[in-house]
Amino acid sequence: MITQRRFLPSISSLLALEAVSRLGSASAAAKDLSLTQSAVSHQLKQLEAQMGVDLIARDQLKLSLTPAGLEFVKEARFLLERLSQASIKLRANPSGGSLNLSILPAFGLNWLAPRLKDFARLNPEVTVNLQTHSLPFGFEDNPAQAAIHYGKKDWPDVNYMPLFPKQVLPVCAPSVLEHSVKDARQLLTLPLLHLETHPDSWERWFHHLGHSVSGLEGMLFDQSSTMTQAAVHGLGVALVPDFLAEDEIERGRLVLAFDGPLVSLGGYFLVWPTSQDRHVPLIRFRNWLNTQTPEHSS
Repeated sequence: MITQRRFLPSISSLLALEAVSRLGSASAAAKDLSLTQSAVSHQLKQLEAQMGVDLIARDQLKLSLTPAGLEFVKEARFLLERLSQASIKLRANPSGGSLNLSILPAFGLNWLAPRLKDFARLNPEVTVNLQTHSLPFGFEDNPAQAAIHYGKKDWPDVNYMPLFPKQVLPVCAPSVLEHSVKDARQLLTLPLLHLETHPDSWERWFHHLGHSVSGLEGMLFDQSSTMTQAAVHGLGVALVPDFLAEDEIERGRLVLAFDGPLVSLGGYFLVWPTSQDRHVPLIRFRNWLNTQTPEHSS
């Protein structure tokens, strides 16, 4: 329920305020909005009268916003953008619902995307809109209704659906290995590639194999997919998720740098705010995703 409706400004007045804030004059705002200058001025005065607050500081050269106006337009711009996105989604899928899903780039490209055709076939009335994110990420100022999370259950105020553990493989280009590696510690003589979001992955990997190492250095990458390509081009050894590494190994562009036991450094989860619990497209996506995890698809 929307309370205090008398304080709700019109869309046209918010658009006028946002345009003046962005462009600095009523004439420029009028051109941007395909209105007359007097119409823009009228919208601004009407908004100020409704709010009972001076939003515009007027001088002969240009219009600028008062401190109160600057604070107000930040919220207005955010809400206008959300409304615009909702309108686009409605036009794209007028007969059903949509799900805004934020994904990790490597996971989305290599694991989720090849499977989404099946979801679309089973749920033709639901549109899944994908956006990518890096860590850290939050739902507060983001249109995403759910996200793929990697790591542990350390994200506050969300619900978790476990997908599968992230099992990593140490891989490199064939040219990087001059001879076979029998002991994992031999990898310490090779350049090691690291992820910015999980810079301790190599230390944790060695720990799982019973070796205590620290202070490992090397090139940093912001995404697993970028790091994988660096490994393909011979820049070093990378710890890559098995679903990402196996295709490159099959193509002969990467090889196992050390053929040891699989090591899991965390898990993949679908997460969503509790406010989205009853969102029907999300429920359908969760039910479908549950059939795609290894224990159900094997």
